[in-house]
Amino acid sequence: MIVAIRISGQVGLSKPIGEALFRLRLRRKYSAVLLESKPTNLKLLKKLRNYLAYGDITKEALLELIKKRAMAIEKSKKIDAEKIAIELEKKRPESLGIKPFFRLHPPRGGIESKKHCGVGKGVLGDNKSEINTLLRRML
Repeated sequence: MIVAIRISGQVGLSKPIGEALFRLRLRRKYSAVLLESKPTNLKLLKKLRNYLAYGDITKEALLELIKKRAMAIEKSKKIDAEKIAIELEKKRPESLGIKPFFRLHPPRGGIESKKHCGVGKGVLGDNKSEINTLLRRML
């Protein structure tokens, strides 16, 4: 499973990029969504790599994300994080009673969002397993 976190804001976005982010439900800065590891999703993430950070999420980070930042569709219901984390690979978040996006805090310790010519520290693009440390800083 892949987690995608929007890093850049709305200023200066082209219309196709803005629409793609809107359809992924990444409508605000520092919001995250969970995606399946399909070739179509990977192609879309590669197209949007200058605006978001993405990578493979571990089970521990997924459980922590659901516990701290998942919101129930019906506010009166409680969220069972362990059950949702197990069933999330088979079902959509809406069918499990949580919203399909997660609102995150800006990363503690700051963010280096630019990579120049593929060199340097930056969080934009594919972070592979390093996305888990960024996600923990944003919870």
